[in-house]
Amino acid sequence: MPDRYRDDCPTAFSLARRELLLGGLSLAGGFAALPMLPPVAAAASWSQQSEAQFMEISSLLIQHRLDEQVGKRIGAAMSTLNPSLSEQMAGLLAIAKNKNARIVEDFFPDVPEGPLKETALAIISAWYLGVVSDAPDAEVFALEYALMYGPTKDVMTIPSYAISGPNGWTSDAPPLDHMPEF
Repeated sequence: MPDRYRDDCPTAFSLARRELLLGGLSLAGGFAALPMLPPVAAAASWSQQSEAQFMEISSLLIQHRLDEQVGKRIGAAMSTLNPSLSEQMAGLLAIAKNKNARIVEDFFPDVPEGPLKETALAIISAWYLGVVSDAPDAEVFALEYALMYGPTKDVMTIPSYAISGPNGWTSDAPPLDHMPEF
């Protein structure tokens, strides 16, 4: 007479434990992946046309040489935080084209208060700071390419283990000025 509690006897008992374990793991994995779904869906809606619009409005708002790869990442991240970013960029570009703008001063005073102006300021902020939001867990996109780093690049190092800058393991740090003697 088979013992139903023996490990070597009933296959149904062993399979039930395995099925329970696999079902629990897949359920936990599904819950763990759930927070990732909105960014994935928003990144999929971020098209090449949106990337081109983002770089176009960025070049009007900021008079610097902008890295296109960094711009793609910043634009995609901003679109996850602001689902109506594409429409707001189109509105900003329409205002700029009506004014035949070549620089930000040509059209920025005509941008109305509200979502359009907030979007323009958020784009400028993202390029200068290298992050899209000021949340503690915000993703850094452009530490080395952040525009606020450029003016002080020759005299101030950004936080890094390499004293000469990010990924600068071989170059020497710039010499300090002569210190006053007392």
